[in-house]
Amino acid sequence: MAETGASPLPPTPPAHSPLFRAEQFMWLTARVLEQRLFAYHFLHGGPDPVETALDAYRNEDGGYGHALEPDLRGPVSQPLHTGHALAVLDALGRCGGQRVERVCRYLTSVSTADGALPAIRPSQRGYPAAPFVPITDDPPSELLATGPVVGLLHRNEVWHAWLFRATDFCWEAVDSLEKSHPYEVEAAVAFLDAVPDRARAEAAADRLGRLVREQRLAALDPGDLDAYPVAPGYAPGEHHFPHDFARSPHSLARAWFTDEEMTRSLDHLAAGQQEDGGWPVRRLRWTPAATLESRPGVTIEALRTLKAYGRFVG
Repeated sequence: MAETGASPLPPTPPAHSPLFRAEQFMWLTARVLEQRLFAYHFLHGGPDPVETALDAYRNEDGGYGHALEPDLRGPVSQPLHTGHALAVLDALGRCGGQRVERVCRYLTSVSTADGALPAIRPSQRGYPAAPFVPITDDPPSELLATGPVVGLLHRNEVWHAWLFRATDFCWEAVDSLEKSHPYEVEAAVAFLDAVPDRARAEAAADRLGRLVREQRLAALDPGDLDAYPVAPGYAPGEHHFPHDFARSPHSLARAWFTDEEMTRSLDHLAAGQQEDGGWPVRRLRWTPAATLESRPGVTIEALRTLKAYGRFVG
């Protein structure tokens, strides 16, 4: 007899398949939020349990905290946590309505004088944080924090006063990029993939793609990684590959790479699944807790990217 109150589960993927191994890793390792997200993306789970789990990280100011982004510990709301929350809502198709109105009010309250977002506000001081995350009294606006948030809101046709100046900031930041690093470029792509002015976005993406290749920011041959420098401040071996920039074939960044380069990149991604079923964290590791909590999210992203390109993951 089934246990009272137990939720029915869909059929388990074939034993020893990449998806089965990932599922075992999630049940063993992941927080409730990532378990629910995994079930939503790959096991026909519903969106309501994901949103319920996400609500545990929301604060009264409309932002999110409580180590939603594992490299920032403590309860206080931060733009990076809130961007993470918006990405979850976007994945569920629920990035709208009153929940996002509250988020936009929070974004307005924490923006700098130019109307955009800093990565970390000084309220983080006193709580544990990764040593590579600088905490200053007057942090500047950053494309790294602002671009993905603006892109998500545009993709979901959210219209709020905060977006106008933040969009202008992103355009100016993208247009002025002359030397960059992979995470900043990925933030620019998140913005360009969704901003309404498609002609301008395509032109900007074309220029950015040339910059990526000229500065060797993407490791085009996983078999010869010594030929590609790691960005200053990154972990040893923290290379970024074509699939990191173009997470789906619909991204503007897909045009930056040949079919052969993308195939090698996806092969490398698929081969990165570890023996326990999860994918590794490639950035600097500073505490076991943050690494443990990050790996399930990295694993979901790896599987979603492989799925987007039609790779067999079942």
